[in-house]
Amino acid sequence: MNEFLQILSEPWAIRAVIVSSLVGIMCGTLGCFLVLRNMSLIGDALSHAILPGIYFSFVFFGYSTLGFFFGATIAGMLTALGITWVQDHVKTKNDAAIGIIFTAMFSIGVIGISSLARTGAHLDLKDFLFGNVLGISDADIVLTSIITIYTLISIVVFYRYLFVTTFQPTIATAMGFSTKTIHYFFMLLLSVAVVSSLGAVGVILVVAMLITPAATALLLSDNLKKVLFISACIGLLSAVFGFLVSVKFETTPGPAMTLVATTFYLLAVALSPSKGLVFKYLERKKQKNKIVNEDILRQVIKSKDGSPVAIDYLKEKLGLSQASLKKGVQNLKTLGLVIKSAQGIALSDSGQKKANELVRAHRLWETYQVDKMGIDAVQIHDEADYLEHHLSEELLEEIAKDLGFPENDPHGSPIPPKV
Repeated sequence: MNEFLQILSEPWAIRAVIVSSLVGIMCGTLGCFLVLRNMSLIGDALSHAILPGIYFSFVFFGYSTLGFFFGATIAGMLTALGITWVQDHVKTKNDAAIGIIFTAMFSIGVIGISSLARTGAHLDLKDFLFGNVLGISDADIVLTSIITIYTLISIVVFYRYLFVTTFQPTIATAMGFSTKTIHYFFMLLLSVAVVSSLGAVGVILVVAMLITPAATALLLSDNLKKVLFISACIGLLSAVFGFLVSVKFETTPGPAMTLVATTFYLLAVALSPSKGLVFKYLERKKQKNKIVNEDILRQVIKSKDGSPVAIDYLKEKLGLSQASLKKGVQNLKTLGLVIKSAQGIALSDSGQKKANELVRAHRLWETYQVDKMGIDAVQIHDEADYLEHHLSEELLEEIAKDLGFPENDPHGSPIPPKV
């Protein structure tokens, strides 16, 4: 542990944590608009297409942080312009246009950087592809800080424009917004974000830092401002914990950051309060139990004289297992809807009211199917049997009003009045 803490106190480690944190915040925030605009593939394209800019910057300016930044940004913008031009003027699918342009640009960069080896110059392609967070310089910190601040300020200042062009581009045009201008401005932000992330995670893994935190945040909230904040926090945590993991297990920082971000995503997939798999499972289980309970109530109310209904009879009529029936009866008893005795179960006053509501929903919907939808009376029972558990009181009142408050269903059975 002492050795681990000693490593983290080294200047190179502090620089790495600072830059990684800035990249995580910036990519996490910007990635929300990228994902919402269905532009994830463009993020991947830009991250690869900046290599020619790096090559030409090295040829003209040598190993210069500012040179790499401006060269890569120009290459990114040229790629964005090329993709948009092909999409607008050539009969080529959007994703195909992206693939054609970015693979061509990436190939130019790889060929150029590879050719440098024959001239005696050294430019390690691996550092740009996978990042070299351990070699972060003070100049990298300054540049990344400026870009992060610029990106965050831009999102705050132009939030309204980004919001409306993301969700309602047609309305944005009607309001006088230039969607093209906003698109290219967003491409500029994306390009500089990708360039500033080179040192931390490299051009290949920057896509994960742009997409994964944003996708995770969108599972946790539907409010865009909250999504932006959550995504920035996840990006920050992914970068910091990813770096710590890489130091602990002596592995490459970029992939470690990506795996940590993916872990957050998988946790959200499972545990999100509204969209997670666990939540959906519990909701389905709750709904299933509700249907069983209500089926029992409706079957019991069919007892004309109000006498207790035997458990075996309910099991046979409802086709439930012994365990499901026992659990349902126990739930209804706990809720005070049924009274259990040696002869079976009977409805309490509140149970009688609830059962009448179910019967009313069932018979109103059967009547609606026949009168308004023209369905034969012999075909309506199964659907009504299902929908009676899902019809809200407001919708039932609309149906009853539309039908003229009928007293009997198509089979001649009385429809209980609303209590």
